[in-house]
Amino acid sequence: MNRFFSSYSKRSITSILRRQFHASNRLHSDDGKQSVQIGNPFCLKPVECENHTLRKHDNLRRQRLYEFGLYVAACLPKYVQKVQMQFNDQLEILIVPDGLFQVLSFLRNHQHACCNQCSCVTAIDVPTRQFRFEVVYCLLSIRFGERIRVKTYTDELTPLHSACELWQSCNWFEREVYDMFGIVFTHHPDLRRILTDYGFVGHPLRKDFPLIGYTEVRYDDELKKLVYEPVEYAQEMRRYQLESPWNYMNNFHEGYNNPKPIDKKKKN
Repeated sequence: MNRFFSSYSKRSITSILRRQFHASNRLHSDDGKQSVQIGNPFCLKPVECENHTLRKHDNLRRQRLYEFGLYVAACLPKYVQKVQMQFNDQLEILIVPDGLFQVLSFLRNHQHACCNQCSCVTAIDVPTRQFRFEVVYCLLSIRFGERIRVKTYTDELTPLHSACELWQSCNWFEREVYDMFGIVFTHHPDLRRILTDYGFVGHPLRKDFPLIGYTEVRYDDELKKLVYEPVEYAQEMRRYQLESPWNYMNNFHEGYNNPKPIDKKKKN
């Protein structure tokens, strides 16, 4: 009996500890042609590009990234709103503003993501939207060699949770976004301007910011220092070239409405 139980326990333990790896051939059939169920929402449509100057799309890699995005959405259904693939085969996850720190923490600490570097933080301003700012975090997984783009939205008054606790590089990135767009980040160790001068008014990359700005800087010889003044354009500095054919068509000159002269050669 002891020999029977010992042999049975060895077989069960070896069967449990044995790892079986199966290659996923979901996108490629045996004959080399792609067979994907187009109507299935869990499968991407294969991208076929015959241009020799562009990089070919790896449909198997795109499908695996998309499945991981669906996995993230299933793990965090409260925060993830949409998962999609970009033209450059990068995964893009659209989330709500309240779940920014949670989703970024998940992508950094999860063993199947390992996004241990934040390469860029930027924003987009669309004034016609209710939430005019679209904030983008570009993450890089050095372990898997993949890039993930996380997008969220906000307005002028709604702050976002800072990601400085996850990546130290976000310190300057978020300061730059705050300086250029005016987006406020909470839990940031040093949220102040980084590109513009001290006392600068406004945020330059907003669509409603004028191209000439609000103030100008000049050196005053009497005060022997830099002076900030409101932007003023003198009337003498303006030049109007109305007679130039490229800027103004003088249709109301003398004799404009007169009939055209008859050509004598055609008359003969």
